[in-house]
Amino acid sequence: MHFSLYRRLLTGSKTLTLTSQIIRQFHKMRFVQFQSESGRGVGVELGDGGDIVDLNKCSSQIPNNMKDFIAGGQTYLDIAKSAVDTGENVLKRNQVSLLSPIDNPEKLICIGMNYIDHCAEQNMPVPKEPVVFSKFNSSIIGPLDNIPYPDETNELDWEVELTIIIGKTGKNIPKDKAMDYVFGYTVAHDVSARDWQLQRNGNQFLIGKSMDGFCPLGPAIVTKEEIGDPHNLHLWTRVNGVTKQDSNTNQLVFKTEEVVEFCSRFFTLKPGDTILTGTPPGVGVFRKPPEFLKRGDVVEVGIEKIGVLKNQIV
Repeated sequence: MHFSLYRRLLTGSKTLTLTSQIIRQFHKMRFVQFQSESGRGVGVELGDGGDIVDLNKCSSQIPNNMKDFIAGGQTYLDIAKSAVDTGENVLKRNQVSLLSPIDNPEKLICIGMNYIDHCAEQNMPVPKEPVVFSKFNSSIIGPLDNIPYPDETNELDWEVELTIIIGKTGKNIPKDKAMDYVFGYTVAHDVSARDWQLQRNGNQFLIGKSMDGFCPLGPAIVTKEEIGDPHNLHLWTRVNGVTKQDSNTNQLVFKTEEVVEFCSRFFTLKPGDTILTGTPPGVGVFRKPPEFLKRGDVVEVGIEKIGVLKNQIV
């Protein structure tokens, strides 16, 4: 739908139902951060793996980082949709390098033990409330970047995770309003040093989850309208082409609404806050015998409707 038609319909006498349908269509986009010859930018990806509309060339109002873009709300979304409609300022895929779609969230939150089938593989009970921990922003890398293998660990493991991106500020958000605060979703690889996570440092998760390069994100932030039902998506992990994880987000214990409601009880959620929602079964540490990553391995983690991260261990 052309942007000018969208504006006329919203300001005309159409019904609320039609307006809601238009708004849902309007928000169906895939947002990326990238590096090009002209510098760092924010753009709209024209399909998974497609060319990219350079929003910074379309408007001087658009910031060159995703957190500030999200915080701009409807104003920046309007500009983005208009830019896509014009078909101008499109960069070919080979003209850009994708960065993590967000690299400076105020909070990088993780939910543990959040798949029914993952609990079963550990012979652990399903949690009664979300298990919350965090990673440092310095662990974030791009969707194709190399993952450095730290000398500090001998048990490097993989985890594919559906990841929520918060769209606006909220505290004590009720469950039935939680989706109003969600901007979209991306893919995360929650790389984990299992020896530090499960055996050392008093069993605190932070060190084992937060070493440099331990959070590849991307390839895009896909708006919730584009995703549709986030709780019925195929997700997987492949190591050197061999499938290790293969599940569906319908196995989530606490879904998006419950996670947002719970987290917002304790801390104010802000635009760009990034919430990893947990991993399904098939991680290396619980295989028999256990399997761990080694230098040279190529790990692909993917989620239906969002895309794939492909990172080599170096």
